[in-house]
Amino acid sequence: MAILAIDGTWQETNPALRCLLAGVAGAPTVDGPAPGTLFELVQSEQAATLRAEVAALVAGDRQAIDRPITCHRGDEALEVRVNIAAIRDTAGLATGLVAQIREDTGAVQAAALDAMRHQLQAQVDAVAHDLRAPLRSINNFSGLLARKLDEGLDATSRDHLGRIRGAASRMSGLLDGLAELSRASTAQIRESLVDISMLADWVAAEQQDAHPDREFLITVQPGLGARGDERLLKTLLAQVMDNARRFSPDGGPVSVDVAGTQADGMLRLSIRDRGRGFDMRYRHKLFEPFQRLHGADEGAGDGLGLAIAQRIAERHGGRIDAESDPDSGSVFHLYLPAAQIAGAAPGE
Repeated sequence: MAILAIDGTWQETNPALRCLLAGVAGAPTVDGPAPGTLFELVQSEQAATLRAEVAALVAGDRQAIDRPITCHRGDEALEVRVNIAAIRDTAGLATGLVAQIREDTGAVQAAALDAMRHQLQAQVDAVAHDLRAPLRSINNFSGLLARKLDEGLDATSRDHLGRIRGAASRMSGLLDGLAELSRASTAQIRESLVDISMLADWVAAEQQDAHPDREFLITVQPGLGARGDERLLKTLLAQVMDNARRFSPDGGPVSVDVAGTQADGMLRLSIRDRGRGFDMRYRHKLFEPFQRLHGADEGAGDGLGLAIAQRIAERHGGRIDAESDPDSGSVFHLYLPAAQIAGAAPGE
């Protein structure tokens, strides 16, 4: 373990880390932290990537870093994995970094991690199933009670029963959200070429079918392609578009524009809505689970939708960011590995 300044300078390290990195140029020593930085452990290509990821972490554009890096102890290559998180003050500003560096055992570690993910998913599914049974009982029996005592209930009693059923419904929705977050974190990624334009149209049609009382005005740029798991990327788009619906003014249409550009092997997908927007001072909370920047009466849900979207983007080696002005809508920027769709013009 190590504590670092936001520029990567070593501040504090424990003996296990110093032992692991003994003899590696730029690493801490038994006499104390080295005067160098984390980035000096690796070659320039990896250092540039790691610097960009740390900058995004400090800016609040991602929650954590988990990546393999190659260090050199003389002529010997040392494969390690680094996990980095930001230390933030009460205002959400990054004041430092905490890092865990461990030896990467390659395929053995990957297999163990995959088994752990499957076990975790099974446990989440089992807990969700067991919790849904009493929730169904609460909802069903409170409904029966309301119908049986229909004539004899006063306004206060009706309100109490309504609150009970509403709380059970919200808890059921929360369980669904937690299960979806777990799947986004643990599901095996089956990579293929994904037609993002078609996927966005598909998600928009499902949103319209699910909410026939709302008018959806969706424009999608053709020819947008990415590499990834189509099922997970569909979930990502669904969460972002559902967020646009929730925060679009009641009575008006849900207006969403989907466009993108390619650069440096990445697709920069921009999804613009015309909803309530949010205060950019709290952007660092936007993708954290259970964090809500609006009240329930303004459309806020369980606080998990954008956290699910971010988890999927990061598992594809990308990220998600947002910009907004209150009452002027928001733009969500997704960065995903790019792919060329058959029939699309180069550069689309």
